[in-house]
Amino acid sequence: MARTHQLNILAALDRAKTHQYHLATAAIAGTGFFAGAYNLYSASLIYRLLGRVYFADSARPGTLPPDAAAALNGTVYCGTFVGQLALGWLGDRIGRRRAYGLALALMAVCSAASGLFFGRTAKAVVATLCFFRFWLGVGAGGGYPLSAAIMAEYANRRKRGAFLAAVYAMQGMSILLSNAVALVVSAAMPEADYVWRTILMAGAVPAALAFYVRMKLPETARYTALVAGDLRSVATDMSLVLCATIQEQEIDASVSGVDDKWGLFSVQFLRSHGLHLLATSSAWFLLDVTYYSQSILQKDLLGKLGWVSPSPVVTMSAVEEVSRLARAQAFIALCGAIPGYCFAIALIDVLGRRQLQVAGFLVMTLSMIALAALYEHWTSHIAGFMALYNVAFFFANVGPNTTTFVAPAELFPARLRCTCHGMAAASGRVGAVLGAFGFFPKKGADGEYAAGIGTQNELFVLAGTNFLGMLMTLFVPETRGTSLEVLSKEVIYEAIDDAAGN
Repeated sequence: MARTHQLNILAALDRAKTHQYHLATAAIAGTGFFAGAYNLYSASLIYRLLGRVYFADSARPGTLPPDAAAALNGTVYCGTFVGQLALGWLGDRIGRRRAYGLALALMAVCSAASGLFFGRTAKAVVATLCFFRFWLGVGAGGGYPLSAAIMAEYANRRKRGAFLAAVYAMQGMSILLSNAVALVVSAAMPEADYVWRTILMAGAVPAALAFYVRMKLPETARYTALVAGDLRSVATDMSLVLCATIQEQEIDASVSGVDDKWGLFSVQFLRSHGLHLLATSSAWFLLDVTYYSQSILQKDLLGKLGWVSPSPVVTMSAVEEVSRLARAQAFIALCGAIPGYCFAIALIDVLGRRQLQVAGFLVMTLSMIALAALYEHWTSHIAGFMALYNVAFFFANVGPNTTTFVAPAELFPARLRCTCHGMAAASGRVGAVLGAFGFFPKKGADGEYAAGIGTQNELFVLAGTNFLGMLMTLFVPETRGTSLEVLSKEVIYEAIDDAAGN
């Protein structure tokens, strides 16, 4: 068991008033997370372009063949999975600062390279894109545990949830901006080949900016104190955060380490945090099964509403098609994603993480049941179907889509924080693959693609998935207003003013 300490310096971090340093950290972590999300979500905009430019002579001209689309999606998902595990582990070994710098550098280089390469054949283009997007995924995946740990370790405990939610909300902003970039580029460039390259290369800008600024900032004080044990650096770094002069001798008596340095696969970890890791990983997995299968369903709904072309048409240019898709996706982001993230930021430190996650999963379950049970009715009332669908999407962002990112950053010891968050995020990525490919059309012996299980059955499956996610949430403890060191069971505070700072 951890020894009882009065970690006055870490308690001061928890009680510190919200300062410009907190805001700067949120901006840097958020920009890096934004860069990763931009590069992941912008791909949906370019697939139609790639189909028009490189697969014009295929059986379905103007579309990216399912096997090519699966290869491009699969490589970036695999890269993200690897990055979440590998860079998460690295963040606990070499520090958040250096590991995050590596993730940002990978994103910047691979984003630029994705748009600069040239290939003579369609297969060469897809193969080269797969290579760069794998490594892009590694960098983007590393951004999950690293940005979460950096923000959690800098924030005060009263506003920690809001800061973490704000970092994750940059995912919504990335969806909006990627579509805005597509609208501007498609209006300015008539050549489809230039359009998709420019959209991809734009992702290098926020990654490079975040890399430049992050490398100028120090390591988090919690990592330096609890993992690295560098008291001299802690004094310097804490002075910046608290806007006060801290002497090394003040820290020496306050931060004396933790007796038990048990590892990830130890009996002590399983007793203290095994259920936490299982519950957070399972909830994230189940959420992403729903979230990413909904993204595929969304494309069909947009076609039925006439907002985009449901199938390639010769009367619409490739650039015009991308422009229409970008407008539709931007509209959905403004209606569901952005408001949902804003509500999450406002409510997460008021209602708590677990309450938001349970409520989100519950509304998603009921919405999917209503959509599936009355599916025949909705087929002739597409606008109503879309409205109810957006309700589920909104509550997903208010609840589990945000809280599954927040909770793993708060529950685990500093020396294992990035590793455990990366494992939970990687579980979510497995769910994303299942959601994206589980309903994917399968290629038969005759070369044709068979139909999936159908939209109605898919909705029933998603309702059950959301219900299981709600049940798993009950095993995730509430973390609102509690010190990271108490939550992770690294230390027990003998006396801490419960009126945490703001």
